[in-house]
Amino acid sequence: MKIKKQFPGGRLVGGKYHPHTHTITLYTETIRRQFELLFGSCKWFMPYATIVLAHEIGHAMDENLPALSAAFEESGRLPEKQALALTIEQNAWDFAGRLVPAHLRPLFQKIMDESLSAYRQPVMAGAH
Repeated sequence: MKIKKQFPGGRLVGGKYHPHTHTITLYTETIRRQFELLFGSCKWFMPYATIVLAHEIGHAMDENLPALSAAFEESGRLPEKQALALTIEQNAWDFAGRLVPAHLRPLFQKIMDESLSAYRQPVMAGAH
């Protein structure tokens, strides 16, 4: 595991699983910024960072990730790529949910819902 201040390129990515090196990088300042945007303060920074880490561990533990990632890279169709991205993220959140302690469940649910909405919206828009 690595800890850095910010995700390169300015995107608000709080954590990243690197499958080729089997490492997770957390971006502390980016996580702090995400939390401020979502909740308006940094009061619960450590629980939020814990949930981000659990999500990245979820990617690391996903046995389907290599096949899903390959399908994502090979697909030339945007709707298929969007559906695959949603599946990849949902799988990680499903696993993360097993790691997060009960007292963080409400916070976890809000963060997961917010995160997945960015993936669900394009998939739902393409279904209509």
